[in-house]
Amino acid sequence: MGQALLKEVTTLNEWPQFSGEGEYDHMEFTRGIDMIKKDFESKDRLVTERFNTLFIRSAHRWYMQLRQAHGHQSWTWWKTQIINKWANDSWRFKVETAF
Repeated sequence: MGQALLKEVTTLNEWPQFSGEGEYDHMEFTRGIDMIKKDFESKDRLVTERFNTLFIRSAHRWYMQLRQAHGHQSWTWWKTQIINKWANDSWRFKVETAF
């Protein structure tokens, strides 16, 4: 990653936060992180080291428990955990019956 891009991404004020409380919160968060990674060609570590401030409220407690149990993991691993936790069968049923 070029120095200019690195500087831009590290000072980016529009990093998405994740509370786990909205119906589509997990989807917005994972898509937002995917876009930042792609747009700034950023490495996993640059993204995952920000999770302590990006995860808020109940999602932060969940993150801290997993981080303590599993240590540093890649964005792909965290994305899978988020989807497994928040895009579960009851969430899918709720979304499907809403339409």
